[in-house]
Amino acid sequence: MAGALLGNLRGAFIVAPWVGYLALADVALSLLLPVKLIAPNLVYNISSGIASSVWKWVQVIFERVNGANITISGDKLPKGESAIVIANHVTWADFYMIQALAVRAGMLGRCRWFAKIQLRVVPFLGWGLWAMGMPMVSRNWMRDQRELDRVFSGIVGRKWPTWLISFSEATRFTPQKYEETKVWCTQNDRPVPKHLLYPRTKGFITTVQHLRKAPHVKAVYDLTIAYQHGDEFHEAPNMWETLKLSDISSQHGYKFHVHARRFPLEELPHTDEELAKWLECRWVEKGEWLDRKKKEWSAC
Repeated sequence: MAGALLGNLRGAFIVAPWVGYLALADVALSLLLPVKLIAPNLVYNISSGIASSVWKWVQVIFERVNGANITISGDKLPKGESAIVIANHVTWADFYMIQALAVRAGMLGRCRWFAKIQLRVVPFLGWGLWAMGMPMVSRNWMRDQRELDRVFSGIVGRKWPTWLISFSEATRFTPQKYEETKVWCTQNDRPVPKHLLYPRTKGFITTVQHLRKAPHVKAVYDLTIAYQHGDEFHEAPNMWETLKLSDISSQHGYKFHVHARRFPLEELPHTDEELAKWLECRWVEKGEWLDRKKKEWSAC
């Protein structure tokens, strides 16, 4: 009981300054929203700098202060390259995995994540995301298409440097959802990816087809995220644990791994049907990689 209390107090002490800074950053970003109408490039660059400082701080808390040991493998991602980023989705900690790569590629402040459209009306937080150019979607495809057109116009027309990041499964992995995925794949004659939900293809296809027009967007990065805690694969710390636990890898036994693959955009297929099949193939390959990682960790 005392240990849990001390752990929570430690987390509060570490996180409180960051939360205060986050609040100030949200106010600053919100104030930039009307300026965006007359100086969109300036707002994009300033908001990217603010975002980088916020995200770098929390990344330092996770990796350095709390001792998360993130293993990175696969293709080396070029510094400063704009890309479409796709990843599987397990938990909150996925953001740290992706940000670890973004820091190394010098693109942390240029990350743009798909967010729920309901956030747009949230004072300061939602306004700040809107000012940054975050795509906000509702899963109503006709409405989302208009929102994506707005986001893509800045990337294509103004050549904004960007990592446009999406979790292609559209929801977090759970054992129950995985059982539902297996049933759906069987009914629809689709391969069942191991340790993953079947990816949704519409958003990916739209993103690729739009951003082909942006000459500075060079690639699709396919990121595979894996966790282990004790003997449990896909077991990751929750949000509060990532912020409060000291020596999270060495003392608490959490393992973190992100595997990156880079695919030049020019080499991707051109029809919608072929792109959907391409994404499906990546998910099957990701599942095989995850299965090998699970066996490797189990043998340790």
